Amino acid sequence: MANRYKVTLTKTERAQLTELTRSGKSPAAKFIHARALLLCDAGEWGEPWKVVDVAAALGVTSRTIEHLKERFVKEGLAAALTRKPPRQPREAVFDGAFDARLTALACSPAPAGFQRWTVRLLADRLVELKIVDQVSAMTVQRSLKKTRCVLT
Repeated sequence: MANRYKVTLTKTERAQLTELTRSGKSPAAKFIHARALLLCDAGEWGEPWKVVDVAAALGVTSRTIEHLKERFVKEGLAAALTRKPPRQPREAVFDGAFDARLTALACSPAPAGFQRWTVRLLADRLVELKIVDQVSAMTVQRSLKKTRCVLT
């Protein structure tokens, strides 16, 4: 992965992170993030390590380090040290009426040339019949699983 984000800490940020790592009172995730930022520092007070080496030293993935560096560069030190709040689940696009029509379609005879319905055939037919504008095969599969419908 290309090194896209360069961490350059100011003297005060560096002192704050050093204090955080030496106090022994910080949560583990915060400690690891602070230590990673110190090791990645390419400012005048730091000698930057490679992302892979930082990840190996701290027992995390290099992707974690890259995300941490990105958050630091884009949002600042406070955002890099705290965990992101959990994302809100998306609102359900399909309701019970969709599930009912899908189940009715799945229980109907299979189209000509096929022995049984497949998830992709059902998805295509739902769009064909203009029940929905678009739907993925995985959405159809999840909906059928929710209603305990078996296509065999």
